[in-house]
Amino acid sequence: MVLPIVGPPIRDGAVAVENGRIVAVGPRAQMPPGDERRWDGILTPGLVNAHTHLNFTAYGDFYDNGKPFFPWIAGFPARNATMSPQDWADSSRAGCAELLRTGTTAAADVVTEPSVLTALHEAGLGGTAYFEVVGLDTAAWVERRAAWLGHLERVTHIGISPHTVYTLSTAVLKELGEIARDQKLRLHPHGSETLHEHEFTMTGTGPFAEFAQRFGLDFELTGCGSGRTPVHELDAAGLLGADSHIAHGVHCDPADRALVRARGTAVALCPRSNERLEAGEAPIAAYRAEGNPVAIGTDSRASAPSLDLLADVAAARRIALAQGSPEDGLDRWLVEAATLGGARAMSLEDQGALIPGNRADLAIFGVSGAGDPYQALATEGEGACIGTVLSGHIVHQT
Repeated sequence: MVLPIVGPPIRDGAVAVENGRIVAVGPRAQMPPGDERRWDGILTPGLVNAHTHLNFTAYGDFYDNGKPFFPWIAGFPARNATMSPQDWADSSRAGCAELLRTGTTAAADVVTEPSVLTALHEAGLGGTAYFEVVGLDTAAWVERRAAWLGHLERVTHIGISPHTVYTLSTAVLKELGEIARDQKLRLHPHGSETLHEHEFTMTGTGPFAEFAQRFGLDFELTGCGSGRTPVHELDAAGLLGADSHIAHGVHCDPADRALVRARGTAVALCPRSNERLEAGEAPIAAYRAEGNPVAIGTDSRASAPSLDLLADVAAARRIALAQGSPEDGLDRWLVEAATLGGARAMSLEDQGALIPGNRADLAIFGVSGAGDPYQALATEGEGACIGTVLSGHIVHQT
């Protein structure tokens, strides 16, 4: 079964590939002659993970430590200081390998350590490496700006990740948006992940305000807030738009959802990470009903048990149904979010769908397409990847 995403399923279908690109999609009997590789199962475009941090793949012990969000995130600075360049490289490579084993061929990789900015593309994966800026007030940013920009200039296929409204000063957030627009780079901030974040932007109080004060960070919002939600704060800083997508979007009310929709900003849903960190459940049913563009991400191995994107599709399905989303069409909507939705979130024009001219990035899942192939992927796809193809080359098969 071939699932083009932009067209109906094709039983006994095939994809013809030449020079790393798709040249034809259709019934196998109509394909041009050539070498053939056959699988039993469902063949899709390679999945697109719209939010992860591959350099934290080695942090599986953070997933296991049971800490909720605030004490969990507070552990990163000390752990990061223990990582050598080789450690970071090994961690990112392990993440890339896990993506490929589970059918993902492109990712939005938020990179904290500059030495591994090229890891995603060195592994042959598509997508964007988003260089993260985190934990800086305006004075610290002025000191580090030149070095940070130097790393930005040496890498292609790069974007910018201003971490959050509670780990950067308002002035830094705004400047990062200006840099991105000036250099025509995409943006990928975290947004509205926890209620503590909401408390900080609205009133300038709570654990994140205390965290900033403890580390001597002079943030404009500390102690006063802006009276805005995190999503509206991101917009005020110029970080929303069609050239941006936000991670999480858990605590987005109707006005927040309307704003990101009006700006053309997609939301990368990460339901397993949100559950692990006790952050809450995103309003998935509302996003679907209201027509928000969505994608799916796993987040990192520090907050998710795996980088298997279809596991997050299954989790999002359960949440959507519990929130009252109609089952009819839900599985197709979710599979589209995990493929074309992620590609659109990063403006990857030649990925996320099986059409002639696109990159020949494919994934094959050993589940039956005899019934509804979208439902089979959404409910049985976790752990079922039996083949992954990058630019026409088989890089994983079982």
